[in-house]
Amino acid sequence: MGEQGTIRIVIVDDHPIVREGFGSMIATEPDMAVVAEARDGQEAIRVFRQHRPDVTLMDLRMPGLSGVETIRAIRREFPQSRFIVLTTYDGDEDIYRALEAGAQAYLLKDMFCDEILSAIRDVHAGHRRIPAEVGTRLAERVGAMDLSGREQQVLELVVKGKSNKEIASVLAITEPTVKGHITNILGKLGVSDRTQAVIAALKRGIAHL
Repeated sequence: MGEQGTIRIVIVDDHPIVREGFGSMIATEPDMAVVAEARDGQEAIRVFRQHRPDVTLMDLRMPGLSGVETIRAIRREFPQSRFIVLTTYDGDEDIYRALEAGAQAYLLKDMFCDEILSAIRDVHAGHRRIPAEVGTRLAERVGAMDLSGREQQVLELVVKGKSNKEIASVLAITEPTVKGHITNILGKLGVSDRTQAVIAALKRGIAHL
């Protein structure tokens, strides 16, 4: 806690307009202050060490270190640090990874100001804040984590539009092996063809373009 019980906040986002938007929203609150901003994960780690904020608003999708990797890195050094993850994208795998990395709240950037401000106060008070619809999605999260490391690699290449032959060449495995992995992936995702697998993977945040 800073002076007179002010909640000290760091905003991490690669878009200046987003940082500005959150900054001006927080500036109107008497019990909050933005102590620093960062454009990417590396800068966020430096800024955190310098300012030790009470709450960090962390964008999930950034160039270089992702939001999840940045949270992990900071929490290794500062286990008590508190994070609210911000994103425009609500794929459930991203939500899961962020919460698993230690985020206390997950908010979509288009939520109303008062929801975001009350989430900051809640997290600062030591509570977790996960919107109901996100909680439901998290509870329904099945199949994705059952993918093996190799199946995950194959799925990411399928999402990039690679053929079985190209996937075999990239991963240095045989085409029949690729086919076997794809059959397993379809089964685990509960879909019947590659196109549906790509849609499901992107929608649920299991793979990214």
